[in-house]
Amino acid sequence: MVETDEKIVLIDEEGVEHEFILIDMLEVDGQEYAILEPLEIEEEEEEAEAIILKVTKDENDEDILTDIEDDEEWEKVADKWQELIESDEEEVE
Repeated sequence: MVETDEKIVLIDEEGVEHEFILIDMLEVDGQEYAILEPLEIEEEEEEAEAIILKVTKDENDEDILTDIEDDEEWEKVADKWQELIESDEEEVE
């Protein structure tokens, strides 16, 4: 897969490109997930909000990022990410 801090460009449904930085990878129940932070912050937002995408394989066996369709799966991954953030914050203090 890609290296942490690598720039990734995703294309939305309208064909608009959005740039992200890969800030972390995590594994939950044997599945890999990418944590991405947008390079540009929307005007109405005060800080960038990270997104979580599932790492899957395409027909050529190359890694691709896809949305997490299952709410329970998304919650499990989001909880794991939150635990890691809190753990890192405790280590800093």
